[in-house]
Amino acid sequence: MNFNEEKIFRVFVDFDGTITKTDVGEAMFVKFGDEKKANEIIQLWINKKLSSVQTWHMLCDTVKNLDLREFDEFIDSIEIDQSFKRFVDYCNAGDIYISILSDGLDYYINRILKREGLETVSAYTNELTFDLNNNLIPVFKYTDEECLNCANCKRNHIINNSSDNDYTIYIGDGWSDTCPAQFCDFIFAKNSLLKFCDTNRISYFPFKNFDEIILRIEEMKKKRRLKKRHQAELKRREVYLQG
Repeated sequence: MNFNEEKIFRVFVDFDGTITKTDVGEAMFVKFGDEKKANEIIQLWINKKLSSVQTWHMLCDTVKNLDLREFDEFIDSIEIDQSFKRFVDYCNAGDIYISILSDGLDYYINRILKREGLETVSAYTNELTFDLNNNLIPVFKYTDEECLNCANCKRNHIINNSSDNDYTIYIGDGWSDTCPAQFCDFIFAKNSLLKFCDTNRISYFPFKNFDEIILRIEEMKKKRRLKKRHQAELKRREVYLQG
């Protein structure tokens, strides 16, 4: 790369627990489903005993005859990290591509984004539909049969929305972020993703809010030589060769 050229950043952000202060996907089943069963299902998924698609179907089966008004009130009570709004403004002002990659459900994600005036931010999610009795029916548009970590394959979105010339950034907090983060040059991690990176000796930046990430990206911009993470380049190349 010519070091005088402007660096092109592509940012991919998890939603539940990263943009929001609560993991909405887990909290909704604790409130409206069977809390004990929901926790057991989630633990089976974490232990890789279930695929993400299987997990969503089983979790949705714990909720019967959902009261949509009560569900909407629950969603409206979910808070986001307000520094994310500043981060979106920062990306837009700097012509930095930003996209939300979530293994969660569009129903609550879209409602929260619209409430916060963030509905123009690109978001790849799973879908939630309802039958006549308001039972939950998840729909998965972005599954990859060879990549079972996510029902919505975040890895593929990263590959399809970046190039070798870009500097890719992943921001996340949970188990569904452990796969896609490995394909990015720079990782901002907290909670379960941070522990995963520590355990697997993957370089990352810990963060508490998006203001910290803005400062770090500004530092990256100023560096004459910005080195990409070699293991991420290898993993991306492996996917390209498979295609």
